[in-house]
Amino acid sequence: MAEPSTSASISVEINGEVYEREVDARRLLVHFIRDDVELTGTHIGCDTGNCGACTIQLDGQAVKSCMLLAVQADGAKLRTVEDLANDDGLNPLQQAFSSHHALQCGYCTPGMLMSATALLEANPRPSEDEARTAIQGNICRCTGYQNIVEAIVAVNA
Repeated sequence: MAEPSTSASISVEINGEVYEREVDARRLLVHFIRDDVELTGTHIGCDTGNCGACTIQLDGQAVKSCMLLAVQADGAKLRTVEDLANDDGLNPLQQAFSSHHALQCGYCTPGMLMSATALLEANPRPSEDEARTAIQGNICRCTGYQNIVEAIVAVNA
């Protein structure tokens, strides 16, 4: 009996750049992003999909990268928090987080930003309830969420 393959070749586009790598078939997408591609803005929090610190966009949808294998992202377009800022500095959402004091320790911030970005791309003028729904999979132990919600709503107000 042949032994099953323990690795696979994948090709993913991350923040507009294509990465082709041989990966262990069991490698989590979050570890691929952080360790193999060295984009460390995506945080590892719980490794169980509960905290949302590892949230990225996969083909335009907010997903928790600790809940996916790297091989599942083969052929996908990924977007991480590193893609939000531009040559001029912070993007409007990042600036709103700063202006509204929507971060303290900052550990959850990349995941919050990616969840909020997905919302704002689908709905540029969300209500407070829609903002709360969009970030409900992201845990923050510092801010109490109100300033985060205010920042999201203020972006295109």
